[in-house]
Amino acid sequence: MKVTTIGAGYVGLTTSCVLADHGHKVICLDVDQVKISKLERGEVPFFEPGLQELLDRVLKKGTLTFTDDRKTAYYHGEIIIIAVGTPPQIDGSPDLRFLKTALTDISEHLSSHKTIVTKSTVPPGTNKWIESELAQKADRKLFDVVSNPEFLKEGTALEDTLNPDRMVAGGNSAEAVARVKELFSFVSAPWFTTSLTGAEMIKYASNVFLAAKISFINEIAAICDAYHVNVEDVARGIGADPRIGPAFLRPGLGYGGSCLPKDLSALIYAAKSKGINPKLLPAAGEVNDSVTKSYVQRLELLLGTLRQKRIAVWGLSFKPDTDDTRYSPALTFIRKIQEKGAEVLAHDPVVKETSEGIISQPDPYSVLTDADALVLATEWSVFKQADWGRVSRMMKGKIVLDCRNVLNTGEVAAAGLDYHAIGRYQREQEAQ
Repeated sequence: MKVTTIGAGYVGLTTSCVLADHGHKVICLDVDQVKISKLERGEVPFFEPGLQELLDRVLKKGTLTFTDDRKTAYYHGEIIIIAVGTPPQIDGSPDLRFLKTALTDISEHLSSHKTIVTKSTVPPGTNKWIESELAQKADRKLFDVVSNPEFLKEGTALEDTLNPDRMVAGGNSAEAVARVKELFSFVSAPWFTTSLTGAEMIKYASNVFLAAKISFINEIAAICDAYHVNVEDVARGIGADPRIGPAFLRPGLGYGGSCLPKDLSALIYAAKSKGINPKLLPAAGEVNDSVTKSYVQRLELLLGTLRQKRIAVWGLSFKPDTDDTRYSPALTFIRKIQEKGAEVLAHDPVVKETSEGIISQPDPYSVLTDADALVLATEWSVFKQADWGRVSRMMKGKIVLDCRNVLNTGEVAAAGLDYHAIGRYQREQEAQ
């Protein structure tokens, strides 16, 4: 099939590369000329495992091209995939400017039938609005709209695109939904078909449930800490219940990134716009905000004060295997301890510099000299394999605060370091 993808971000570029690798002729459109130039040179503008190799392959095959020329892009695609960003606004509602611009462009180039596939995360009712808007500007027979939300995770975007848990398609045209299924015929996952609004709600509800589950286990971890219970035992015990499941039951510094915080705020806004005052959803966000404060307080308690203390921080991205620092709990933690007078030196395996001006040091050990404490903020695998003897020799203090509950406490303790976490009581005691 001939496909046009609008947006060359995580979703748009990953989807374009995968479709092109399966034989579809794909043009990826983006208004950012600098990004397009990089992609034309074969450079992925962000870090995503395996994506560079896939881009190299499809460019060599000639099945994927990039452009900032709208006319060329829109005339090419029989299927148009909308994968533009919908960032949050101050009131929590998503900013749909990029989607509206794409919609205007599409309406101006509808000379033949197009199946418009929305992958962008949009509020309930948006795809119905897209249908209505296009119908006012173009012949209704020239387009169909399908809501096909993505469920990829940064760091595993390729695997999630190739082997998703499920595929969702919402639409008013059975033929259009069938075309989308044909487009992704290489996917073996089950398909769930629903209405346009139903598909939008599935996406929001999925992400918000995950956010709530993370906040739940973080609150349980705090209670376990007070009662000297190992939260990992509790997580295993409740995760064995098939009604609950073990995924997303690891406590830590909280969730971040471009999806969960945004989608939680957006669903709260959507609910209130219909006169519904949700209670559970805001609580998930409040717990997430409080988690970072708890770790700051724990570090302050361990050191007596943070003023003029040198703190080494491992990790800047919001999760491992990505360079995305949007809403990163690591950066929130750093900002809060800096406000209390701490000096911070940080290292991240792929982040070079953050928008806040934090520069990643060359390697994990380069931040340790004269450090009063080491904080693990993002659970990159390289940090789990650290030479703890070397860490101990380089640091001035002995405190290691594991904000992700992933370090081997025995190895840390054997190096003469003082291991600390929240909710990992038994492991922490063993490390003393």
